[in-house]
Amino acid sequence: MKITQMQTLPNEIVRHNAAISKKVMLRAGEIPQLTQFSQARFPAGQMAKAHSHPDMYEVFFVEAGTGTMQIEGITHALTPGICITVEPHEVHEVVNTGQEDLVLTYFGLQADV
Repeated sequence: MKITQMQTLPNEIVRHNAAISKKVMLRAGEIPQLTQFSQARFPAGQMAKAHSHPDMYEVFFVEAGTGTMQIEGITHALTPGICITVEPHEVHEVVNTGQEDLVLTYFGLQADV
């Protein structure tokens, strides 16, 4: 068993943009096929530039704020309660379009390649 509490986790930098912070609840290797389970905060105007993952699915749940996620050139609105799954090789980009932090809880799952 592992118990974590968001308030006690350290802030880490998201590799796509140093202005975005995350708190990692579970890391790769702690659960089979899980790459990580984290919560990221995007300050107003910040973005995770377009990228893809050849070997994993990513699932994003919008906790707070507003933004957009572009997947393979199609823009999707991000509002609280939305859940989006990005498949391996899909190019995706996240942008905070609001005035408040965009808060995403997300996890990655290793794909069979």
